[in-house]
Amino acid sequence: MSDIASYIDHTLLKPEASREDILRVCEEAVKYRFASVCVNPIWTALVHSRLKGSDVKTCSVVGFPLGATPTDVKVYEARGANLDGADEIDMVINIAAARAGDRSSLYMDIAAVADAVHAGGAILKVILETHLLTNEQKVMVCEAAVEAGADFVKTSTGFGGGGATVEDDELMRRTVGPRIGAKPPGGVRSIEDARAMIEAGATRIGASSSVAIVKGEQGAAAY
Repeated sequence: MSDIASYIDHTLLKPEASREDILRVCEEAVKYRFASVCVNPIWTALVHSRLKGSDVKTCSVVGFPLGATPTDVKVYEARGANLDGADEIDMVINIAAARAGDRSSLYMDIAAVADAVHAGGAILKVILETHLLTNEQKVMVCEAAVEAGADFVKTSTGFGGGGATVEDDELMRRTVGPRIGAKPPGGVRSIEDARAMIEAGATRIGASSSVAIVKGEQGAAAY
């Protein structure tokens, strides 16, 4: 069993995923001992039920994949995910605010969701969508996320045309320091990719090619 498995959020966020697909991902996560199963909100309760009794966590998403959702709607989504049994919640930031340099709006968006997530006993990962941001904007978002109470920062959704890079992983880790986690999803398709990200500071990895990765094979590009 690869030691990489404990870093991986086994992910299935495709809109066409079926109930059978979700259950298969849960079975794989238990078998290979992945950190969590990350799914769209309609599947959160099913995943929580299926993973009960295992060490694998249930992860859901908020404001996904665009982040262009009002804060009160993100909060509502987060509370729903809590009720459905999510242990971890990944939210997409207000990307327009980040690109405009509006740190105040970023902070308020993240802080409101963080409060809701933490009230339900879960942890919050904040998705930057780094390929849409300058390095200066990435630093600003990471700083706002730390101040707002996020538990992780995360490079991308995997849906926006860009994936994880070692450079972004290193930048996030330098910015947030050792206080919170860092997660690079998208583009990690081999055990070599995964190890490079961990060496750059990642404490969690999002991947749909999780089984191929832990087997030492090359995974497909699909998220």
